[in-house]
Amino acid sequence: MRSQYEYLAVLFACLLVTAPLEWLGHGVYRRAPDVARAVLPVLAVLVVWDVVAIVRGHWSFHEESTTGVVLGGVLPVEEVLFFVAIPLCALLTYETVRRMLRDG
Repeated sequence: MRSQYEYLAVLFACLLVTAPLEWLGHGVYRRAPDVARAVLPVLAVLVVWDVVAIVRGHWSFHEESTTGVVLGGVLPVEEVLFFVAIPLCALLTYETVRRMLRDG
């Protein structure tokens, strides 16, 4: 049985699991301008890519797993949040590993 909040729940879980890394790493969330420069260009490219794929019928989403909030009549809001949340999780993980390797 699918929930309309399934996609959001997975994104939230990813952010929740990696949140403690903020204090173990280099303070990714405290460097918002750097994070924006890293995430926003990729976000823009992936949103365009997804919209094209959806319009052409190459990609779709289970309506039962999304909230129904659709941006531009095409892209579920969860997909845009995915393009922000997962890179944030990756940056948190990367910065933590980098700091741990540096500090020994």
